[in-house]
Amino acid sequence: MPATTSPRLPAVWLVLVGIASVQLGAAVAKGLFDELSPTALVWLRLVTSAVVLAAIARPRVRGLGRAEWSVVLAFGASLALMNWAIYQSFARIPLGIAVTLEFVGPLAVALLGSRRPRDLLWVALAAGGVVLLGLQPASLTAAGVALALLAGAAWAAYILLSARTGRLWSGLDGLALASVVAALLLAPAAIPSGGADLLDPRLLLLGAVVGLLSSVVPYSLEMVALRTLRPATFGILMSLEPAAAALAGLLVLRELLTPLQLLALACVVAASVGATRSSRRADPGPEEVVASG
Repeated sequence: MPATTSPRLPAVWLVLVGIASVQLGAAVAKGLFDELSPTALVWLRLVTSAVVLAAIARPRVRGLGRAEWSVVLAFGASLALMNWAIYQSFARIPLGIAVTLEFVGPLAVALLGSRRPRDLLWVALAAGGVVLLGLQPASLTAAGVALALLAGAAWAAYILLSARTGRLWSGLDGLALASVVAALLLAPAAIPSGGADLLDPRLLLLGAVVGLLSSVVPYSLEMVALRTLRPATFGILMSLEPAAAALAGLLVLRELLTPLQLLALACVVAASVGATRSSRRADPGPEEVVASG
């Protein structure tokens, strides 16, 4: 008999709570940038998720071959780059805009290899959203935009590598190992960047909270939800990430987006929903689903 979620909190709501948790964690992290550098803070997030996921999954390490290590190292590198780049972007541009630009990465994956002419509509809609953001450059910096797009490219690589990881490891084993790799890769930059602040118990606790909100909680909720939720539905729900980021930025950081910026965000969300629905129809075979970035 398939596992089911509690009727009090259906699978859709588990995913929505996970999305809210990710963006709340991002907003809390950005609010701490005056006390701890983005690089040090994202490292604390990765360390927290690595410790918790490794404790839960207890992934095997012995007996791994060259192919397994190659995948997990690449997976970990994409995870480190994705998180580092988006936190650097958060430090330069509003949260909602950064996540909207970052979402171009997974959107490109959804459209990858498409041969359906109608999918050009989703490309045009997403491109229009990005252009609209460029029409109001006052709240943007070139570095912030470039870093958000870099995070999107790393997210695309993360999605593709996640599919390969899922074929080599069961459950959270591959993600746990990748999180450990990501934390180790970022440590040489994060530790000097954080300096003595990394010895402050309060900042360590807040960094752990960010890790729980941004990684552990959403991964756990999504894993439970995906026992009963169709992957296509999950993909559409994940398209709400930019809107959730804008809301978190407004409520936590008082970042108010202009009507034009909100229209741009809506274009990217609509393109992501359309591309997700289209890609699921075009590929009726086995589907790979990954957690939020």
